[in-house]
Amino acid sequence: MMKMPSIDLILLHPPTLYDFRKRPGIHGPISDVVPSTPIFEMYPIGFASLSEYLERHGLKVRIINVAMKMLKDEQFDVERLIRKNNPVAFGIDLHWMAHVQGALALAEIVKRFHPNVPVILGGLSATYYHEEILRQYPFIDLVLRGDSTEKPLVQLLQTIKKGGDFKNIPNLTYRDGGNRIQVNPLTYVPENLDEITIDYRHIMKKVVRYLDPTGYQPFIDWYAYPVTAVFTCRGCIYACKTCGGSAQTFRTMANRKKPAYRNPKLLAQDIFNISDHLNAPVMIIGDIFQPGEEYGFAFLEEMKRRPVANHIAFEFFVPPSRAQLEGIAESIPNFNIEISPESHDEEVRRAFGRPYNNESLERMLKDAVDLGSKRIDLFFMTGLPKQTYSSVLETVDYCRSLLERFRPYGKLFPFISPLAPFLDPGSAVFEAPEKYGYRLLCRTVEQHRQALLAPSWKYILNYETEWMNRDEIVYSTYEAGKRLNRLKAEFGLIDPKTAGSVEIRLEGAVGMMKEIDRIMTIPNAVEREAALESLSGGRLALQHYSMSTICEKKELEWPTRFIRMNFFKILKTLLARRKPNVSIPSSTASP
Repeated sequence: MMKMPSIDLILLHPPTLYDFRKRPGIHGPISDVVPSTPIFEMYPIGFASLSEYLERHGLKVRIINVAMKMLKDEQFDVERLIRKNNPVAFGIDLHWMAHVQGALALAEIVKRFHPNVPVILGGLSATYYHEEILRQYPFIDLVLRGDSTEKPLVQLLQTIKKGGDFKNIPNLTYRDGGNRIQVNPLTYVPENLDEITIDYRHIMKKVVRYLDPTGYQPFIDWYAYPVTAVFTCRGCIYACKTCGGSAQTFRTMANRKKPAYRNPKLLAQDIFNISDHLNAPVMIIGDIFQPGEEYGFAFLEEMKRRPVANHIAFEFFVPPSRAQLEGIAESIPNFNIEISPESHDEEVRRAFGRPYNNESLERMLKDAVDLGSKRIDLFFMTGLPKQTYSSVLETVDYCRSLLERFRPYGKLFPFISPLAPFLDPGSAVFEAPEKYGYRLLCRTVEQHRQALLAPSWKYILNYETEWMNRDEIVYSTYEAGKRLNRLKAEFGLIDPKTAGSVEIRLEGAVGMMKEIDRIMTIPNAVEREAALESLSGGRLALQHYSMSTICEKKELEWPTRFIRMNFFKILKTLLARRKPNVSIPSSTASP
Protein backbone atom coordinates (compact mmCIF):
# COMPACT_ATOMS: atom_id res chain seq x y z
CA MET A 1 0.00 0.00 0.00
CA MET A 2 1.36 3.42 -0.96
CA LYS A 3 2.37 5.60 1.99
CA MET A 4 0.46 8.89 2.16
CA PRO A 5 2.55 12.07 2.37
CA SER A 6 2.93 13.42 5.91
CA ILE A 7 3.53 16.97 4.68
CA ASP A 8 1.21 18.83 2.35
CA LEU A 9 3.66 21.46 1.10
CA ILE A 10 7.41 21.91 1.25
CA LEU A 11 8.52 25.45 0.44
CA LEU A 12 12.03 25.50 -1.03
CA HIS A 13 14.14 28.64 -1.23
CA PRO A 14 16.85 28.42 -3.92
CA PRO A 15 20.21 30.20 -4.20
CA THR A 16 20.61 32.65 -7.06
CA LEU A 17 22.99 30.25 -8.79
CA TYR A 18 22.55 26.56 -8.05
CA ASP A 19 26.19 25.71 -8.77
CA PHE A 20 27.65 28.60 -6.74
CA ARG A 21 29.75 26.08 -4.77
CA LYS A 22 31.49 25.01 -7.98
CA ARG A 23 31.46 27.89 -10.43
CA PRO A 24 33.99 30.72 -10.05
CA GLY A 25 32.68 34.25 -10.22
CA ILE A 26 32.40 37.70 -8.66
CA HIS A 27 28.77 38.42 -7.89
CA GLY A 28 29.71 41.93 -6.85
CA PRO A 29 28.37 44.29 -4.19
CA ILE A 30 24.74 43.58 -5.06
CA SER A 31 24.05 42.26 -1.55
CA ASP A 32 26.36 44.50 0.47
CA VAL A 33 23.48 46.64 1.75
CA VAL A 34 21.11 43.78 2.64
CA PRO A 35 21.59 41.12 5.34
CA SER A 36 22.13 38.17 2.97
CA THR A 37 25.15 37.09 0.94
CA PRO A 38 25.34 37.40 -2.88
CA ILE A 39 23.47 34.10 -3.26
CA PHE A 40 20.51 35.80 -1.56
CA GLU A 41 19.85 33.06 0.97
CA MET A 42 17.21 35.23 2.69
CA TYR A 43 13.89 33.58 1.85
CA PRO A 44 10.88 35.83 1.16
CA ILE A 45 8.84 37.01 4.12
CA GLY A 46 5.84 35.58 2.29
CA PHE A 47 7.03 32.07 3.16
CA ALA A 48 6.30 32.79 6.81
CA SER A 49 2.80 34.14 6.13
CA LEU A 50 2.01 31.24 3.78
CA SER A 51 3.13 28.67 6.33
CA GLU A 52 1.11 30.22 9.16
CA TYR A 53 -2.03 30.66 7.03
CA LEU A 54 -1.95 27.15 5.58
CA GLU A 55 -1.35 25.51 8.96
CA ARG A 56 -4.23 27.53 10.40
CA HIS A 57 -6.39 25.99 7.67
CA GLY A 58 -5.41 22.42 8.47
CA LEU A 59 -2.46 21.87 6.12
CA LYS A 60 1.05 20.81 7.10
CA VAL A 61 3.85 22.97 5.73
CA ARG A 62 7.63 22.90 5.98
CA ILE A 63 10.09 25.61 4.91
CA ILE A 64 13.54 24.49 3.76
CA ASN A 65 16.06 27.20 3.00
CA VAL A 66 18.10 25.21 0.50
CA ALA A 67 20.37 28.17 -0.22
CA MET A 68 21.25 28.43 3.47
CA LYS A 69 21.98 24.73 3.80
CA MET A 70 24.26 24.85 0.76
CA LEU A 71 25.99 27.96 2.05
CA LYS A 72 26.70 26.56 5.52
CA ASP A 73 27.81 23.10 4.43
CA GLU A 74 30.03 22.52 1.39
CA GLN A 75 29.09 18.83 1.49
CA PHE A 76 25.35 19.30 1.83
CA ASP A 77 23.59 17.00 -0.66
CA VAL A 78 20.61 18.80 -2.19
CA GLU A 79 19.51 15.80 -4.24
CA ARG A 80 19.43 13.57 -1.17
CA LEU A 81 17.26 16.15 0.62
CA ILE A 82 14.81 16.27 -2.29
CA ARG A 83 14.76 12.51 -2.76
CA LYS A 84 13.89 11.68 0.86
CA ASN A 85 10.99 14.17 1.10
CA ASN A 86 7.71 13.32 -0.58
CA PRO A 87 5.05 15.96 0.13
CA VAL A 88 1.74 16.51 -1.64
CA ALA A 89 3.43 19.40 -3.49
CA PHE A 90 6.64 21.43 -3.60
CA GLY A 91 6.57 25.22 -3.73
CA ILE A 92 9.51 27.34 -4.97
CA ASP A 93 9.77 31.12 -4.83
CA LEU A 94 10.59 33.17 -7.88
CA HIS A 95 9.90 36.63 -6.51
CA TRP A 96 12.93 38.47 -7.91
CA MET A 97 14.66 37.35 -11.12
CA ALA A 98 17.96 37.05 -9.27
CA HIS A 99 16.72 33.57 -8.24
CA VAL A 100 15.62 32.33 -11.65
CA GLN A 101 18.58 30.01 -12.29
CA GLY A 102 18.46 28.45 -8.84
CA ALA A 103 14.66 28.14 -8.82
CA LEU A 104 14.55 26.33 -12.16
CA ALA A 105 17.46 24.08 -11.18
CA LEU A 106 15.68 23.04 -7.96
CA ALA A 107 12.43 22.42 -9.82
CA GLU A 108 14.23 20.18 -12.31
CA ILE A 109 15.74 18.13 -9.48
CA VAL A 110 12.34 17.80 -7.77
CA LYS A 111 10.70 16.55 -10.94
CA ARG A 112 13.49 14.06 -11.59
CA PHE A 113 12.96 12.35 -8.22
CA HIS A 114 9.22 12.99 -7.88
CA PRO A 115 7.72 13.04 -11.38
CA ASN A 116 4.15 12.87 -10.05
CA VAL A 117 4.47 15.53 -7.34
CA PRO A 118 3.31 18.97 -8.51
CA VAL A 119 5.86 21.80 -8.51
CA ILE A 120 4.32 25.23 -7.82
CA LEU A 121 6.05 28.55 -8.53
CA GLY A 122 5.01 31.86 -7.00
CA GLY A 123 6.23 35.45 -6.65
CA LEU A 124 6.18 38.61 -8.75
CA SER A 125 8.66 37.37 -11.36
CA ALA A 126 6.81 34.05 -11.68
CA THR A 127 3.62 36.09 -12.09
CA TYR A 128 5.13 38.17 -14.89
CA TYR A 129 6.46 35.15 -16.80
CA HIS A 130 3.73 32.63 -15.88
CA GLU A 131 2.87 31.51 -19.41
CA GLU A 132 6.44 31.53 -20.68
CA ILE A 133 7.54 29.41 -17.70
CA LEU A 134 4.93 26.73 -18.36
CA ARG A 135 5.70 26.75 -22.11
CA GLN A 136 9.45 26.45 -21.71
CA TYR A 137 10.00 24.35 -18.57
CA PRO A 138 8.05 21.08 -18.30
CA PHE A 139 9.28 20.51 -14.74
CA ILE A 140 7.11 23.41 -13.55
CA ASP A 141 3.47 22.38 -13.22
CA LEU A 142 1.67 25.37 -11.75
CA VAL A 143 2.16 29.10 -11.20
CA LEU A 144 0.18 31.01 -8.58
CA ARG A 145 0.04 34.67 -9.59
CA GLY A 146 -0.33 37.89 -7.66
CA ASP A 147 0.98 39.33 -4.42
CA SER A 148 -1.34 37.29 -2.17
CA THR A 149 -1.57 33.54 -2.73
CA GLU A 150 -2.48 32.25 0.73
CA LYS A 151 -6.15 31.45 0.05
CA PRO A 152 -5.68 30.17 -3.53
CA LEU A 153 -2.87 27.92 -2.29
CA VAL A 154 -5.21 26.36 0.29
CA GLN A 155 -7.71 25.64 -2.48
CA LEU A 156 -5.00 24.29 -4.77
CA LEU A 157 -3.56 21.89 -2.20
CA GLN A 158 -7.00 20.64 -1.21
CA THR A 159 -7.81 20.03 -4.87
CA ILE A 160 -4.53 18.16 -5.44
CA LYS A 161 -5.22 15.97 -2.39
CA LYS A 162 -8.84 15.19 -3.19
CA GLY A 163 -8.64 15.29 -6.95
CA GLY A 164 -10.64 17.68 -9.06
CA ASP A 165 -10.50 20.43 -11.60
CA PHE A 166 -8.25 23.47 -11.26
CA LYS A 167 -10.52 25.75 -13.29
CA ASN A 168 -12.13 27.44 -10.27
CA ILE A 169 -8.90 28.24 -8.39
CA PRO A 170 -8.21 31.98 -8.70
CA ASN A 171 -4.82 33.33 -9.78
CA LEU A 172 -3.69 29.93 -11.10
CA THR A 173 -1.93 29.17 -14.38
CA TYR A 174 -1.67 25.46 -15.24
CA ARG A 175 -1.60 22.86 -18.00
CA ASP A 176 -4.84 20.99 -18.69
CA GLY A 177 -5.17 17.36 -19.71
CA GLY A 178 -4.33 18.26 -23.29
CA ASN A 179 -1.16 20.05 -22.18
CA ARG A 180 -2.67 23.40 -23.08
CA ILE A 181 -1.91 26.36 -20.82
CA GLN A 182 -4.92 27.61 -18.90
CA VAL A 183 -4.92 31.02 -17.20
CA ASN A 184 -7.53 31.46 -14.50
CA PRO A 185 -8.62 35.02 -13.70
CA LEU A 186 -6.52 36.86 -11.11
CA THR A 187 -9.42 37.66 -8.79
CA TYR A 188 -8.06 36.96 -5.31
CA VAL A 189 -6.72 40.39 -4.37
CA PRO A 190 -7.48 40.94 -0.65
CA GLU A 191 -8.40 44.47 0.32
CA ASN A 192 -6.59 44.23 3.67
CA LEU A 193 -4.02 41.99 5.33
CA ASP A 194 -5.81 41.31 8.58
CA GLU A 195 -6.03 37.57 7.92
CA ILE A 196 -2.37 37.31 6.95
CA THR A 197 0.37 37.49 9.53
CA ILE A 198 4.08 37.00 10.13
CA ASP A 199 4.09 35.05 13.38
CA TYR A 200 7.62 34.26 14.55
CA ARG A 201 6.19 32.04 17.28
CA HIS A 202 4.86 29.81 14.51
CA ILE A 203 8.33 29.66 12.92
CA MET A 204 9.94 28.80 16.29
CA LYS A 205 7.61 25.86 16.69
CA LYS A 206 8.32 24.63 13.17
CA VAL A 207 12.06 24.72 13.84
CA VAL A 208 11.52 22.37 16.79
CA ARG A 209 9.02 20.16 14.94
CA TYR A 210 11.46 19.45 12.12
CA LEU A 211 14.67 19.80 14.17
CA ASP A 212 15.92 22.08 11.42
CA PRO A 213 17.26 25.47 12.59
CA THR A 214 19.24 25.89 9.37
CA GLY A 215 16.26 25.20 7.10
CA TYR A 216 14.31 28.00 8.78
CA GLN A 217 17.24 30.40 9.21
CA PRO A 218 16.40 33.68 7.41
CA PHE A 219 19.98 34.67 6.51
CA ILE A 220 23.54 33.65 7.30
CA ASP A 221 24.11 35.59 10.55
CA TRP A 222 20.55 35.64 11.86
CA TYR A 223 21.19 33.71 15.08
CA ALA A 224 23.88 36.23 16.03
CA TYR A 225 21.80 39.20 14.88
CA PRO A 226 18.12 38.12 14.93
CA VAL A 227 16.60 41.15 13.22
CA THR A 228 12.96 40.64 12.31
CA ALA A 229 10.39 42.38 10.13
CA VAL A 230 6.70 43.22 10.16
CA PHE A 231 4.82 44.49 7.12
CA THR A 232 2.30 47.27 6.74
CA CYS A 233 1.07 46.57 3.23
CA ARG A 234 1.18 44.85 -0.10
CA GLY A 235 1.21 47.28 -2.98
CA CYS A 236 2.45 50.85 -3.31
CA ILE A 237 1.18 54.29 -4.31
CA TYR A 238 4.49 55.43 -5.85
CA ALA A 239 5.80 54.89 -9.37
CA CYS A 240 9.58 54.38 -9.10
CA LYS A 241 10.65 53.60 -12.64
CA THR A 242 12.77 50.46 -12.12
CA CYS A 243 10.80 48.95 -9.22
CA GLY A 244 8.92 45.68 -9.62
CA GLY A 245 6.83 46.67 -6.61
CA SER A 246 5.62 50.03 -7.97
CA ALA A 247 1.99 51.08 -8.26
CA GLN A 248 2.04 50.45 -12.02
CA THR A 249 3.53 46.98 -11.66
CA PHE A 250 1.09 45.87 -8.98
CA ARG A 251 -1.80 47.19 -11.06
CA THR A 252 -0.86 45.41 -14.29
CA MET A 253 0.66 42.23 -12.84
CA ALA A 254 -1.20 41.62 -9.59
CA ASN A 255 -4.53 43.31 -10.44
CA ARG A 256 -4.01 45.48 -7.36
CA LYS A 257 -5.59 48.89 -7.90
CA LYS A 258 -4.62 50.14 -4.42
CA PRO A 259 -2.43 48.83 -1.59
CA ALA A 260 -3.78 46.43 1.01
CA TYR A 261 -2.84 47.44 4.54
CA ARG A 262 -2.54 45.57 7.79
CA ASN A 263 -4.70 46.87 10.61
CA PRO A 264 -2.53 49.21 12.71
CA LYS A 265 -3.52 47.43 15.93
CA LEU A 266 -2.48 44.09 14.45
CA LEU A 267 0.76 45.66 13.25
CA ALA A 268 1.53 46.82 16.79
CA GLN A 269 0.62 43.39 18.17
CA ASP A 270 3.07 41.79 15.72
CA ILE A 271 5.81 43.93 17.25
CA PHE A 272 4.70 43.14 20.81
CA ASN A 273 4.86 39.40 20.02
CA ILE A 274 8.39 39.79 18.68
CA SER A 275 9.55 41.90 21.62
CA ASP A 276 8.35 39.21 24.02
CA HIS A 277 10.80 36.74 22.49
CA LEU A 278 13.65 38.73 20.96
CA ASN A 279 15.68 41.72 22.14
CA ALA A 280 16.78 42.56 18.60
CA PRO A 281 15.72 45.26 16.10
CA VAL A 282 12.40 45.12 14.25
CA MET A 283 12.09 46.53 10.73
CA ILE A 284 8.70 47.94 9.71
CA ILE A 285 8.42 47.22 5.99
CA GLY A 286 6.44 49.95 4.26
CA ASP A 287 5.98 53.59 5.20
CA ILE A 288 3.47 53.78 8.08
CA PHE A 289 2.22 57.10 6.68
CA GLN A 290 1.63 55.82 3.15
CA PRO A 291 -2.05 55.03 3.96
CA GLY A 292 -2.40 58.49 5.52
CA GLU A 293 -1.70 60.12 8.86
CA GLU A 294 -4.71 58.51 10.52
CA TYR A 295 -3.23 55.05 9.99
CA GLY A 296 0.28 56.04 11.11
CA PHE A 297 -0.88 57.79 14.27
CA ALA A 298 -3.29 54.94 15.13
CA PHE A 299 -0.35 52.57 15.03
CA LEU A 300 1.80 54.91 17.16
CA GLU A 301 -0.98 55.32 19.74
CA GLU A 302 -1.14 51.55 20.04
CA MET A 303 2.64 51.37 20.49
CA LYS A 304 2.48 54.08 23.16
CA ARG A 305 0.27 51.82 25.30
CA ARG A 306 3.12 49.36 25.69
CA PRO A 307 6.55 50.86 24.98
CA VAL A 308 9.09 48.27 23.83
CA ALA A 309 12.84 48.39 24.37
CA ASN A 310 13.64 46.90 20.96
CA HIS A 311 15.05 49.25 18.37
CA ILE A 312 12.34 49.83 15.77
CA ALA A 313 13.43 50.82 12.26
CA PHE A 314 11.02 52.89 10.15
CA GLU A 315 11.15 52.87 6.36
CA PHE A 316 10.02 56.08 4.68
CA PHE A 317 9.19 56.54 1.00
CA VAL A 318 9.09 60.32 1.38
CA PRO A 319 10.49 62.43 4.23
CA PRO A 320 8.02 62.51 7.14
CA SER A 321 6.90 65.80 8.67
CA ARG A 322 8.10 67.12 12.01
CA ALA A 323 4.74 66.22 13.58
CA GLN A 324 4.99 62.66 12.28
CA LEU A 325 8.49 62.25 13.68
CA GLU A 326 7.34 63.70 17.00
CA GLY A 327 4.63 61.04 17.12
CA ILE A 328 7.26 58.35 16.57
CA ALA A 329 9.60 59.81 19.21
CA GLU A 330 6.77 59.91 21.77
CA SER A 331 5.77 56.28 21.12
CA ILE A 332 9.02 54.47 20.39
CA PRO A 333 11.93 54.93 22.85
CA ASN A 334 14.48 53.54 20.39
CA PHE A 335 13.56 54.53 16.84
CA ASN A 336 15.72 54.33 13.73
CA ILE A 337 15.11 55.68 10.24
CA GLU A 338 15.79 54.35 6.76
CA ILE A 339 15.17 56.30 3.55
CA SER A 340 16.44 55.92 -0.03
CA PRO A 341 17.01 59.23 -1.86
CA GLU A 342 18.79 57.15 -4.57
CA SER A 343 20.77 60.19 -5.78
CA HIS A 344 21.80 63.60 -4.49
CA ASP A 345 20.79 65.02 -7.88
CA GLU A 346 17.15 66.09 -7.74
CA GLU A 347 16.73 65.67 -11.51
CA VAL A 348 17.95 62.06 -11.31
CA ARG A 349 15.74 61.43 -8.28
CA ARG A 350 12.68 62.79 -10.11
CA ALA A 351 13.48 60.74 -13.20
CA PHE A 352 13.64 57.65 -11.00
CA GLY A 353 10.31 58.47 -9.34
CA ARG A 354 11.17 59.81 -5.88
CA PRO A 355 8.87 62.85 -5.40
CA TYR A 356 10.88 65.05 -3.02
CA ASN A 357 13.80 67.49 -3.03
CA ASN A 358 16.96 67.81 -0.95
CA GLU A 359 15.48 70.57 1.18
CA SER A 360 12.74 68.28 2.50
CA LEU A 361 15.23 65.44 2.98
CA GLU A 362 17.61 67.62 4.98
CA ARG A 363 14.76 69.08 7.02
CA MET A 364 13.76 65.54 7.96
CA LEU A 365 17.33 64.68 8.93
CA LYS A 366 17.52 67.72 11.21
CA ASP A 367 14.17 66.89 12.83
CA ALA A 368 15.13 63.25 13.33
CA VAL A 369 18.43 64.20 14.94
CA ASP A 370 16.71 66.75 17.20
CA LEU A 371 14.11 64.19 18.28
CA GLY A 372 16.65 61.52 19.21
CA SER A 373 16.66 59.02 16.35
CA LYS A 374 19.18 56.38 17.35
CA ARG A 375 20.38 55.94 13.78
CA ILE A 376 19.58 57.16 10.25
CA ASP A 377 20.46 55.15 7.13
CA LEU A 378 20.57 56.80 3.70
CA PHE A 379 20.66 54.56 0.62
CA PHE A 380 21.93 55.77 -2.76
CA MET A 381 22.13 53.82 -6.01
CA THR A 382 24.05 53.56 -9.27
CA GLY A 383 22.45 52.79 -12.64
CA LEU A 384 19.63 55.35 -12.46
CA PRO A 385 17.96 57.35 -15.26
CA LYS A 386 20.00 60.47 -16.23
CA GLN A 387 22.81 59.47 -13.87
CA THR A 388 26.39 59.79 -15.16
CA TYR A 389 29.71 58.51 -13.78
CA SER A 390 30.52 61.97 -12.41
CA SER A 391 27.04 62.25 -10.87
CA VAL A 392 27.66 59.04 -8.91
CA LEU A 393 30.84 60.51 -7.43
CA GLU A 394 29.09 63.80 -6.68
CA THR A 395 26.68 61.80 -4.52
CA VAL A 396 29.64 61.04 -2.25
CA ASP A 397 30.43 64.75 -2.09
CA TYR A 398 26.83 65.36 -1.02
CA CYS A 399 27.24 62.73 1.70
CA ARG A 400 30.29 64.64 2.96
CA SER A 401 28.24 67.81 3.22
CA LEU A 402 25.60 65.96 5.25
CA LEU A 403 28.14 64.38 7.58
CA GLU A 404 29.77 67.76 8.15
CA ARG A 405 26.43 69.39 8.87
CA PHE A 406 25.44 66.68 11.36
CA ARG A 407 28.94 65.92 12.64
CA PRO A 408 28.08 65.90 16.38
CA TYR A 409 25.32 63.35 15.73
CA GLY A 410 27.63 60.59 14.49
CA LYS A 411 24.87 58.12 13.58
CA LEU A 412 24.06 59.11 10.01
CA PHE A 413 25.15 56.23 7.76
CA PRO A 414 25.21 56.70 3.97
CA PHE A 415 25.44 53.69 1.62
CA ILE A 416 25.69 53.28 -2.13
CA SER A 417 25.03 50.14 -4.18
CA PRO A 418 24.25 49.18 -7.78
CA LEU A 419 20.85 48.62 -9.31
CA ALA A 420 21.67 44.97 -9.94
CA PRO A 421 21.65 42.33 -11.15
CA PHE A 422 18.45 42.88 -13.16
CA LEU A 423 15.83 45.48 -13.93
CA ASP A 424 12.60 44.18 -12.42
CA PRO A 425 10.21 42.60 -14.93
CA GLY A 426 7.02 44.60 -15.11
CA SER A 427 8.65 47.85 -14.02
CA ALA A 428 8.15 50.91 -16.20
CA VAL A 429 11.75 50.79 -17.45
CA PHE A 430 11.57 47.06 -18.23
CA GLU A 431 8.39 47.57 -20.25
CA ALA A 432 9.64 50.63 -22.20
CA PRO A 433 13.44 50.83 -21.76
CA GLU A 434 14.11 53.24 -24.64
CA LYS A 435 11.58 55.73 -23.29
CA TYR A 436 13.64 56.06 -20.11
CA GLY A 437 17.09 55.90 -21.71
CA TYR A 438 17.84 52.21 -21.04
CA ARG A 439 19.00 49.38 -23.26
CA LEU A 440 17.64 46.03 -22.09
CA LEU A 441 20.04 43.10 -22.56
CA CYS A 442 17.81 40.29 -21.23
CA ARG A 443 14.12 39.96 -21.94
CA THR A 444 13.16 36.28 -21.63
CA VAL A 445 13.36 33.89 -18.68
CA GLU A 446 16.06 31.86 -20.40
CA GLN A 447 18.17 34.93 -21.14
CA HIS A 448 18.10 35.87 -17.47
CA ARG A 449 18.85 32.28 -16.49
CA GLN A 450 21.91 32.14 -18.73
CA ALA A 451 23.13 35.57 -17.61
CA LEU A 452 23.46 34.31 -14.03
CA LEU A 453 26.10 31.82 -15.22
CA ALA A 454 28.45 34.68 -16.16
CA PRO A 455 31.73 35.00 -14.19
CA SER A 456 31.21 38.56 -12.95
CA TRP A 457 28.30 40.84 -12.14
CA LYS A 458 29.20 43.12 -15.01
CA TYR A 459 28.17 40.39 -17.46
CA ILE A 460 25.11 39.52 -15.38
CA LEU A 461 23.68 43.06 -15.55
CA ASN A 462 20.72 43.02 -17.91
CA TYR A 463 20.87 46.68 -18.85
CA GLU A 464 22.93 49.71 -19.81
CA THR A 465 21.76 53.31 -19.85
CA GLU A 466 22.07 56.20 -22.24
CA TRP A 467 24.38 57.82 -19.68
CA MET A 468 26.47 54.82 -18.50
CA ASN A 469 27.46 51.52 -20.08
CA ARG A 470 28.04 48.40 -17.99
CA ASP A 471 31.72 49.24 -17.42
CA GLU A 472 30.82 52.67 -16.10
CA ILE A 473 28.06 51.31 -13.85
CA VAL A 474 30.46 48.77 -12.36
CA TYR A 475 33.48 51.01 -11.86
CA SER A 476 31.54 54.07 -10.70
CA THR A 477 30.03 51.82 -8.03
CA TYR A 478 33.45 50.67 -6.85
CA GLU A 479 34.94 54.17 -6.96
CA ALA A 480 32.01 55.68 -5.06
CA GLY A 481 32.19 52.81 -2.58
CA LYS A 482 35.88 53.47 -1.99
CA ARG A 483 35.36 57.20 -1.45
CA LEU A 484 32.38 56.63 0.83
CA ASN A 485 34.32 54.06 2.83
CA ARG A 486 37.12 56.58 3.41
CA LEU A 487 34.57 59.25 4.26
CA LYS A 488 32.95 57.09 6.94
CA ALA A 489 36.35 56.39 8.46
CA GLU A 490 37.18 60.09 8.45
CA PHE A 491 33.98 60.91 10.34
CA GLY A 492 34.38 58.04 12.79
CA LEU A 493 31.41 56.00 11.59
CA ILE A 494 33.70 52.99 11.13
CA ASP A 495 37.10 52.28 12.67
CA PRO A 496 40.32 52.46 10.62
CA LYS A 497 40.77 48.67 10.64
CA THR A 498 37.32 48.08 9.15
CA ALA A 499 37.88 50.79 6.54
CA GLY A 500 41.24 49.29 5.64
CA SER A 501 39.87 45.77 5.18
CA VAL A 502 37.00 47.06 3.02
CA GLU A 503 39.41 49.00 0.81
CA ILE A 504 41.68 45.96 0.38
CA ARG A 505 38.73 43.83 -0.73
CA LEU A 506 37.45 46.60 -2.97
CA GLU A 507 40.78 47.09 -4.73
CA GLY A 508 41.09 43.32 -5.07
CA ALA A 509 37.63 43.10 -6.59
CA VAL A 510 38.43 45.80 -9.15
CA GLY A 511 41.64 44.00 -10.11
CA MET A 512 39.83 40.67 -10.43
CA MET A 513 37.04 42.22 -12.49
CA LYS A 514 39.58 43.57 -14.96
CA GLU A 515 41.33 40.21 -15.11
CA ILE A 516 38.00 38.53 -15.83
CA ASP A 517 37.43 41.07 -18.61
CA ARG A 518 40.76 40.00 -20.12
CA ILE A 519 39.91 36.30 -19.81
CA MET A 520 36.51 36.82 -21.42
CA THR A 521 38.29 37.89 -24.62
CA ILE A 522 39.85 34.39 -24.97
CA PRO A 523 38.04 32.89 -27.98
CA ASN A 524 38.38 29.22 -27.00
CA ALA A 525 35.65 28.31 -24.46
CA VAL A 526 37.64 25.50 -22.82
CA GLU A 527 40.70 27.70 -22.36
CA ARG A 528 38.50 30.51 -21.08
CA GLU A 529 36.87 28.29 -18.43
CA ALA A 530 40.25 26.92 -17.35
CA ALA A 531 41.61 30.45 -16.96
CA LEU A 532 38.63 31.46 -14.84
CA GLU A 533 38.98 28.41 -12.61
CA SER A 534 42.65 29.07 -11.97
CA LEU A 535 42.18 32.79 -11.39
CA SER A 536 44.12 33.65 -8.21
CA GLY A 537 42.89 30.66 -6.24
CA GLY A 538 39.65 29.89 -8.08
CA ARG A 539 36.12 29.98 -6.73
CA LEU A 540 36.80 30.65 -3.04
CA ALA A 541 39.16 33.51 -3.83
CA LEU A 542 36.61 35.12 -6.14
CA GLN A 543 33.82 34.74 -3.56
CA HIS A 544 35.98 36.78 -1.18
CA TYR A 545 35.59 39.74 -3.55
CA SER A 546 31.78 39.52 -3.55
CA MET A 547 31.28 40.17 0.17
CA SER A 548 31.62 43.48 2.00
CA THR A 549 33.41 45.14 -0.90
CA ILE A 550 31.80 48.58 -0.71
CA CYS A 551 30.93 48.44 2.99
CA GLU A 552 31.30 46.03 5.89
CA LYS A 553 28.13 44.01 6.57
CA LYS A 554 28.11 44.98 10.23
CA GLU A 555 27.73 48.63 9.22
CA LEU A 556 24.11 47.77 8.43
CA GLU A 557 23.26 46.56 11.94
CA TRP A 558 20.95 48.64 14.07
CA PRO A 559 21.72 48.76 17.79
CA THR A 560 20.78 45.70 19.84
CA ARG A 561 21.26 44.30 23.29
CA PHE A 562 23.95 41.81 24.28
CA ILE A 563 21.42 39.05 25.05
CA ARG A 564 19.32 39.02 21.91
CA MET A 565 16.85 36.24 22.73
CA ASN A 566 14.48 35.70 25.65
CA PHE A 567 15.10 31.97 25.97
CA PHE A 568 12.62 31.50 28.84
CA LYS A 569 9.82 33.10 26.83
CA ILE A 570 10.77 31.14 23.72
CA LEU A 571 10.68 27.87 25.66
CA LYS A 572 7.32 28.78 27.15
CA THR A 573 5.95 29.50 23.68
CA LEU A 574 7.25 26.21 22.31
CA LEU A 575 5.50 24.29 25.09
CA ALA A 576 2.23 26.23 24.86
CA ARG A 577 -0.76 25.10 22.84
CA ARG A 578 -1.63 27.32 19.92
CA LYS A 579 -4.41 29.80 20.62
CA PRO A 580 -6.99 30.47 17.90
CA ASN A 581 -6.41 33.51 15.72
CA VAL A 582 -8.20 36.55 17.15
CA SER A 583 -9.84 38.86 14.63
CA ILE A 584 -10.05 42.60 14.94
CA PRO A 585 -13.54 44.13 15.09
CA SER A 586 -14.62 45.71 11.81
CA SER A 587 -14.79 49.14 13.41
CA THR A 588 -11.00 49.20 13.68
CA ALA A 589 -10.29 47.81 10.23
CA SER A 590 -7.43 49.40 8.36
CA PRO A 591 -8.14 51.53 5.27
